[in-house]
Amino acid sequence: MGILNHPVLGENRKEEITIFLNGKPLKARKGQTVAAALMANGIKKFGITRKLQQARGLFCANGRCCSCFMSVNGLDHVLACMTLAEEGMNIQLNEGDPDVRRDKNGN
Repeated sequence: MGILNHPVLGENRKEEITIFLNGKPLKARKGQTVAAALMANGIKKFGITRKLQQARGLFCANGRCCSCFMSVNGLDHVLACMTLAEEGMNIQLNEGDPDVRRDKNGN
């Protein structure tokens, strides 16, 4: 039996919510980070790097690196390890990070 009520962390969150990864529904727990919810669903690849086309995923898990950047509810470059999952949240993998040196017209 696990800890049900922790003096610092609070109650054990058991309420299930639904999030969407690239349109696919996934189950998550209320109070979980997006990164934890994805890992709990067996998803380790959060995107690919623009330059070398290598997989990115959870690295530091404390908001210090940029390895877990994803698009969440239309916002690019959101840290999945620091963002709490919410009911109905739309998450997109960053397949080749957008080139921030160019505008939307490619200039």
